[in-house]
Amino acid sequence: MADNGAAQSASTQAWPLPSFYFKVSISNVGDISCSEVSGLELEYEEITYRAGDSPVFTKLKMPGLRKAGDLTLKKGVFKDDKVMWDWLNGVKLNTIQREVVTVSLLDESGSPVKTWEAVNAWPKKLTVEGFKSDATSTAIETLVIAHEGVNLK
Repeated sequence: MADNGAAQSASTQAWPLPSFYFKVSISNVGDISCSEVSGLELEYEEITYRAGDSPVFTKLKMPGLRKAGDLTLKKGVFKDDKVMWDWLNGVKLNTIQREVVTVSLLDESGSPVKTWEAVNAWPKKLTVEGFKSDATSTAIETLVIAHEGVNLK
């Protein structure tokens, strides 16, 4: 007879997490209600090397420094919401207070299941998407955030 606990554990691993239920929080800024998050990526530079006396006629490939891409948040424009603008306006020549941006995938009860942290983050660019008189979509602002790496928590 199979162990019921093992069967239940296996069934919870059968389906990947949905991407539509997530939470974004920025330390010392607060929670941000976003419609889209992208750019949670981490990459290593590639260093190629070949010693002059190597009998192999190819270069070695080694991992170099880690580099992080930009994180992009998209959210609807609300009447009295200036959180992203206030954070961006705090940028002065290399004197911005850097924050931790936390992105969590949530389960059906709203509890974090998987969490990523972008460290030493600061707002790099804020764009308000264009307006069209015949459109039926909501007004969207996009915040691009520079950071120094993503950690899985």
